Amino acid sequence: MIRNDEAIAWREVPHGWRQLWGDFDRLGVALQWHDFRTERPLDWGLSFRPRSLEFCLNVAGRGAVADEPLRASRQARDHHQFVTVEFSNRRLQEQLADCEADLDPQMRAAIFPKKESSIVSSARPMTAEQHQVVASLLTPPVSKPAQSLWYQSKALELMSHFLFTPKDPEFFCMRHKRVARDRVERTKELLARDLANPPTLEMLGRDVGCSPFYLSRSFSREVGLTIPQYLRKLRMERAAELLRSGRYNVTEAATEVGYASLSHFSKAFCETIGCCPVLYPMAKNVIDR
Repeated sequence: MIRNDEAIAWREVPHGWRQLWGDFDRLGVALQWHDFRTERPLDWGLSFRPRSLEFCLNVAGRGAVADEPLRASRQARDHHQFVTVEFSNRRLQEQLADCEADLDPQMRAAIFPKKESSIVSSARPMTAEQHQVVASLLTPPVSKPAQSLWYQSKALELMSHFLFTPKDPEFFCMRHKRVARDRVERTKELLARDLANPPTLEMLGRDVGCSPFYLSRSFSREVGLTIPQYLRKLRMERAAELLRSGRYNVTEAATEVGYASLSHFSKAFCETIGCCPVLYPMAKNVIDR
């Protein structure tokens, strides 16, 4: 069920959020997906419930949460995409009573408070595994009748990720970097497989197991180029190979790497290779001599 104050919090973006699963009052947990743009800063602090613990799992857009008074803002003109996971303290206390001592100190203070107060945890980047869980929430890989059970398992999985202190933070950091590198290499393979009909960013994200936004950021960090820039580089290098072979003219080479416009191809080729495609074989021979 949607509360009035929650509806008020999102009144400026009424179509920008939806319930994925749960019922806070009945089950003690609720998962929601948010996807919107706003022309002015948005304060969504009214959506917070008393005696609850809420996680904001950010995919895109910038925001902040502050206490005293408790406020949550989203910056204007950003494209915001994030999941909120809300647990009631009562549910968490029942499930975690036997492992209170093992909880992250901030989480323990929020779940088992000595006095009622607002606690805002410091922001931290999600790991590759956490990004993968968030991405999966939008497209459950099970049939409709099984989705309730599946979402329950995801809620428990997220609890295990965020409520406990990692055994070895450095190990998780190293693994995070390795997984990111593996995803970038897989993305390169997928792009090179069919230069004329490359996969979309959404398709790439699904294939490598993370959100498009996270993949774009990881790829740029690892490669030094955005995915579109890298794809153009691959296409132009392949076109240059075809022209050097002498078996393709400029139009055929452009078509082979996915360009329908000869002018767009020529411009991209000049910027990447350093000369016009019509002159490229001759310029290459001059340089080689």
